[in-house]
Formats: sequence, structure tokens, C-alpha cells
Amino acid sequence: MGVRFTEDALLVNLSDGREVSVPLEWFPRLRNATPEQRNNWRFIARGIGIHWEEIDEDIAVTTLLRV
Repeated sequence: MGVRFTEDALLVNLSDGREVSVPLEWFPRLRNATPEQRNNWRFIARGIGIHWEEIDEDIAVTTLLRV
């Protein structure tokens, strides 16, 4: 699993090989964060969520799958 960004999207690679892409517009804290802040993430709860400490953002992977 991994996390990366384009100019306007959050992309998450899942352990089963899928890649999920969602617009940064859905997550204003990430949208407004610097590239350094966006890249400072970690998995939480054994990989069911992603956390960005500096901007106080948490996203559950299941949220990304409800698209």
C-alpha cells in the first residue's frame, strides 16, 4: 500500500493491487497542505486508515472505496 498525489488528486495503492483516486477537493486540509505536509503520512489502525499529523487529517480507506 502507498499514498501519492497529483496536482488535484489523492491516489492510494491498495494491498490487493487496486489504485483508488479521489479529488483533493473532497479533503480541504489536504488540498490546502504543502507538498511536504501531504507526503508526511502514516497508516493507522493496521492499515485501515491514513493519518497526516501536521494537518490533523485522518481518512479511512473504506471512505475512498465508497466512490
